Amino acid sequence: MKKLFDELAYEVSKKTTEKYSTSFSFGILALKPSIRDSIYAIYGYVRLADEIVDSFHGYDRQRLLGRLYLETSYALEERISLNPILQSFQETVHKYNIDIDLIRQFLHSMKMDLNNVDYNAELYKEYIYGSAEVVGLMCLQVFTEGDKQHYEELKPYAMKLGSAFQKINFLRDLKDDYHILGRTYFPNLDMAVFDNALKSQIEDEIHNEFKEALLGIKKLPASAKFGVYLAYKYYLSLFAKIRKKSSKEILENRIRVPNAEKAYVALKSYLRYKTAYL
Repeated sequence: MKKLFDELAYEVSKKTTEKYSTSFSFGILALKPSIRDSIYAIYGYVRLADEIVDSFHGYDRQRLLGRLYLETSYALEERISLNPILQSFQETVHKYNIDIDLIRQFLHSMKMDLNNVDYNAELYKEYIYGSAEVVGLMCLQVFTEGDKQHYEELKPYAMKLGSAFQKINFLRDLKDDYHILGRTYFPNLDMAVFDNALKSQIEDEIHNEFKEALLGIKKLPASAKFGVYLAYKYYLSLFAKIRKKSSKEILENRIRVPNAEKAYVALKSYLRYKTAYL
């Protein structure tokens, strides 16, 4: 029965999420059960593309990404894929009428990662939109479950949250991105002169985006609100750790939040949520 394959497909996306991100896994568990599988499917697909450009060194990554693009097109057109992650993703796209342009923009940003892009302000904005903001918008289409008016109302906030998450990832991964992958995403940034003043400037941007994003989280449907709030709090705790470090320290070490600390954040967030903080 095809039902067994569909169940397996979602299970593979779930396992992919759990393997690569404890933060998002905990956040998804806090969502309404009926929408969890679809968010796992989106994360699994995004992770698959990200792994191609970030991890598959020694292989023809350009060709692999091109193949993913084609297989995504086939899966969406034929409504089936033999790749379990693509199968769960295409089902989610069709179930919630996710805008195909969002997927194209995402893959475009992934393609940018294969080239040595000298990021100016315009390209930086373009990359963040495709790599992070559109992912937030895909998830938002699931959260709002077809309510287009609610989606349009929350769209700017979802983009802000995606942008803030991505910029924190940039700071967290600065060491590996620069020394291993040869990338720097921040516009017109000379790593030789990356100092605390530049770091603070980036952090101010993130802080403002977080403030705006929280306004949108408060307006989310009950089915999604706590899960998104929890992911927000996880990233906020990581951001707090990064802000305490000097520019030199984040260039030398990848900052992490231990699982025990994440559990404490989850408990504290739940108590605040239940006492009508949101």
